[in-house]
Amino acid sequence: MNRGYYYACNGMILNQRRINTIGNNLANASTAGYKRDTLLVDRFDEHMILVKHRQELSGTFAHTYVDSTYTDLEQGFFEQTDSPFDVAIWGDVYFNIAGYNGETMLTRNGDWELDEEGYLTLSNSGRVLGENGEIYIGNKDFVIDVDGRIYQNNEMGERELIDRLALSYIDPNSDVAKFGANLFTSVDAQPVPEDMRFDIVQGALERSNIDYNYELTMMMNANRLFETNSKILQICDGINQGATSLCKKV
Repeated sequence: MNRGYYYACNGMILNQRRINTIGNNLANASTAGYKRDTLLVDRFDEHMILVKHRQELSGTFAHTYVDSTYTDLEQGFFEQTDSPFDVAIWGDVYFNIAGYNGETMLTRNGDWELDEEGYLTLSNSGRVLGENGEIYIGNKDFVIDVDGRIYQNNEMGERELIDRLALSYIDPNSDVAKFGANLFTSVDAQPVPEDMRFDIVQGALERSNIDYNYELTMMMNANRLFETNSKILQICDGINQGATSLCKKV
């Protein structure tokens, strides 16, 4: 009976966490540069076998638990905005942001603005970094080409290179640590390889890689499993109460 309680409670906890993860994905479906999270589960049959041999328990069972959360780095679709402050990337490279915590953060969110001092900034996250440091735009128009070079017209009306976006490469199969909705760090981040193909697109935003139909289907599935485990728990509780009543009568 105790094992029944254990399985039912474990199933409820696991599926509640799945529901929370999927709900967070759906809530950020319209967030620029957001990458969906997936809950990874694992089992430890072997651990229970060792406990069995030591304590001479009868039978074994596998406990399923949340091992980690995996962030899917798949490319999202582009939305054309025609704003010079909206910048998207095609390829496995990331913008560098001077985070307010003092760390360099990575992001695919190109929804930028100018701060009060004239620097390119990702709102509530930090200033956008170029190869020469924080990128100063001031009050002049600017253009970013497909390689990330930033140009402005000088006093003579001639186009002048002012900086180039600082970019980092992350293998799409790498693990990343997520901060907030769309900032990342990764121990596998490295300079962009010279033969790496990517394109910077000014006037567009990369939207999230959320598939509504898939997420809603997974949400319904997790909800059904949660309800099923809840009913199993109720049944176990009813049987336990019945057995307790019989023991008292005896």
